[in-house]
Amino acid sequence: MSTEPKLSASEHIKSDSHYLRGTIAEGLLDLSTGSMSEQDQQLLKFHGTYQQDDRDLRAQRKQHKLEKAYSFMIRIRVPGGVATPAQWLEVDRMSADYANGTIKLTTRQAFQLHGVIKSNLKRTIREINRTAMDTIAACGDVNRNVMCNPNPFLSEVHAEVLQAAQAISDHLTPQTRAYHEIWLDGEKIESSEQEEEPVYGRTYLPRKFKITIAVPPSNDVDVFANCLSFIAIVEEGRLAGFNVAVGGGMGSSHNNEKTYPRLADVIGFCPADQAVEVAEKVVVLQRDFGDRTDRKHARFKYTVDDHGPDWILAKLNESLDRPLEPARPFVFESNGDRYGWVDDANGRSHFTLFVQGGRVLDTADHPLRSGLREIAKVHDGDFRLTPNQNLIIANVSPENRPRIEALLAEYGIRDSHQRSALRLNSLACVALPTCGLSLAEAERYLPDLLTELEEVIEENGLRHDAITIRMTGCPNGCARPYIAEIAFVGRAPGKYNVYLGGGFAGQRLSKLYRESVPSSQLKDLLAPVIAHYARERADGERFGDFCIRAGYVNETVQGRDFHLNLKEEAHAKR
Repeated sequence: MSTEPKLSASEHIKSDSHYLRGTIAEGLLDLSTGSMSEQDQQLLKFHGTYQQDDRDLRAQRKQHKLEKAYSFMIRIRVPGGVATPAQWLEVDRMSADYANGTIKLTTRQAFQLHGVIKSNLKRTIREINRTAMDTIAACGDVNRNVMCNPNPFLSEVHAEVLQAAQAISDHLTPQTRAYHEIWLDGEKIESSEQEEEPVYGRTYLPRKFKITIAVPPSNDVDVFANCLSFIAIVEEGRLAGFNVAVGGGMGSSHNNEKTYPRLADVIGFCPADQAVEVAEKVVVLQRDFGDRTDRKHARFKYTVDDHGPDWILAKLNESLDRPLEPARPFVFESNGDRYGWVDDANGRSHFTLFVQGGRVLDTADHPLRSGLREIAKVHDGDFRLTPNQNLIIANVSPENRPRIEALLAEYGIRDSHQRSALRLNSLACVALPTCGLSLAEAERYLPDLLTELEEVIEENGLRHDAITIRMTGCPNGCARPYIAEIAFVGRAPGKYNVYLGGGFAGQRLSKLYRESVPSSQLKDLLAPVIAHYARERADGERFGDFCIRAGYVNETVQGRDFHLNLKEEAHAKR
């Protein structure tokens, strides 16, 4: 009898896919349905697109015996979050021609187009590639979009750090010709024996892999929430190299104690010219030792937790040309964005704009998408997507700044001082109606909840006090809720688990405060906590720190303990 562990179904799909081809090309030609086969839906993720349907219309369409209102979300990779004005204009055009008329800025510095129907899918991806961007590896069991601190005014080494992000992204991009064959009509190869994936191998990774690069004191990329992170160490104004952090991740599942969020461990330091090698070797470790039998246990954070950070470091050092050096000191102060106009030492200006939920669209009183389109037509710098779903109109020349300022005013694109610090430090995932995993609202509901909480904030004199607040429609954690000072995680329609006590700089996990709270009770639940904070906080004390000191939640710990105590905590709070 075989003792070989049984692989998950996804592993067989990858193995049999002929390096991610499957029957995608044939499926795209079948317009009798708006859907793709289940196997091809899994493979499409590697090409940067997810099949979805409008869940708001499910009941109605079922009543009329129609298939679901299928469409596709396309994710466009933007390494480091940097896009040219010409690329912005093309994304804007495609959002109108092929998608639902909006542009989504994601929490991983990527563009998303929603509502692309099957007959437009190939055309849209082809046109994305014509803009010198692509969608390959934006999803799937590979390294995703490499995040990087997008703020050039924060550090004189930003250009070097951005270059490292691009180099890592390029090196870890899948080499399969399937993407070019299917979407760009490239020449087909006759046999898979002519291909190989030098980093990933035939079956790629057990699950998705996420890499970030931070430039202290800003932790805007949330290094501790990602599989692998590089923390820039700047000494005497020069980039000395990077501290290396491994094993972070946010996803979990309700009622499954074996799944939990985890903070990354800093295991050493590497010179800047070694970053690509370190990234490859860490990915290879996950390829070879990650769990391919249980996808809920397949993320790199579990590999690190199961073997231990010391084991990871030892295995990594065995494969590197030079072993990692001891980690060097660094300090993070926040994980938010710096809003408004800022000038750098080179005479260029940068305007960071708050985008609620990362959704760029026009409304009757706020024509944001139209305004940004007109700005892109005259902008002589670039656009930077931030990890907080916001946008930087970057590298504006002194000569062009008056034109940009005039357009901002003309289209009513407001400066950040008109919004509360609570709203400016908020994040939400897409959730309903398109995400198939969502249990509750997030992007569509959080703005209304913030309006309610702002009443409490104003009453207690906290309008300008930053508190990180995040909402997700399910426990998978796409908006990184488990490191926020206040977090809402969808449990069921209209109900949320409430977490408190995360670190303001993303350095500490939050803890469950209340379970399955109806949305109508969230304001009343938090009002006394916020009032208590306003009355009794110490000088400079952050909200998450206060929640721990005041006993609302206990000091958080790593790994399994996060979820092992949830039921006990929830019972004690009732």
